[in-house]
Amino acid sequence: MEVLVCGATGFIGSHLSRRLMEEGHNVRAVDIEPNGYVEHSIRNLIVGDLRDPSFVAEVIDQPFDEIYQLAADMGGAGYLFTGDNDAEVMRNSASINLNVLEAARQSKSRRIFFASSACVYPQRNQIDPLNPNCAEDSVYPADPDSEYGWEKLFAERLYIAYARNFDMAVRIARYHNIFGPNCAWNNGKEKAPAALARKVAETPDGGQIEIWGDGKQTRSFLYIDECLEGTLRLMRSDWSGPANIGSEEMISISALADMYISISGKKIGKRFIPGPEGARGRNSDNRLIRDKLGWAPSRPLREGLESIYAWISAQVASQDMPANERQA
Repeated sequence: MEVLVCGATGFIGSHLSRRLMEEGHNVRAVDIEPNGYVEHSIRNLIVGDLRDPSFVAEVIDQPFDEIYQLAADMGGAGYLFTGDNDAEVMRNSASINLNVLEAARQSKSRRIFFASSACVYPQRNQIDPLNPNCAEDSVYPADPDSEYGWEKLFAERLYIAYARNFDMAVRIARYHNIFGPNCAWNNGKEKAPAALARKVAETPDGGQIEIWGDGKQTRSFLYIDECLEGTLRLMRSDWSGPANIGSEEMISISALADMYISISGKKIGKRFIPGPEGARGRNSDNRLIRDKLGWAPSRPLREGLESIYAWISAQVASQDMPANERQA
């Protein structure tokens, strides 16, 4: 197939591009900048700004069998929940979605996937950390807890409107905290799994790590391989979604830190400090995806954490080495 991946040097996009190439498809990959982890493995990478409609028209200059739209301005709690980046996040992501969707329509591309987020769910459903409600139909009346969530919800409506008015095949997934190797881990946009792994890796035996909030806030985290499997199954199904793609193995942030400490083999303490936390509780509800796709993620969280901890530990060790000793 002829396939386009937007946001292809980002974390999920880079893994998805490789998976699609391994399947034998002709993949055109697009992003605003190269990424040292992945650019060598993507054969047809076009660097440019998807906020520019003329660039997008040049990129989507033919009918594609599949378009995956993962490009967005995003990050972890330290980036999305301070309020400092709201205007940029909304403007950048909305511009990308408007441009890509219209170019896809004009090129008569067959099918387009949009990566939405669990951040679309209402604040009122995520107050109790032990009993959050993230069923797909609970999203309305709308009340996301961040402008990032509001933009994602607007974009969902945009894709649904294009599907209805222009007979386009649209697929929408709401991702829940995807993690794995090659994710952001030290640039201010890292999410909890990477941030905690880095803190534990950097902290010597007998030391202490800092955790934002009281540590009782809950989340579920999905390893990248299962995210890709769910994405491709949804894309190639007869169901449009929106669909949760996430794990149902909910864990508190404090317990997540404990799991990393156990993996590391160190004796490390925890100190809880004020900081942006996001929703009090969030967990994927996979009833609908089981019913529609006959599949749901099942990999134990610890297996994925062991993998990303090993990767981040290697990055930390590499940073500590003299420049002439680091691996290329």
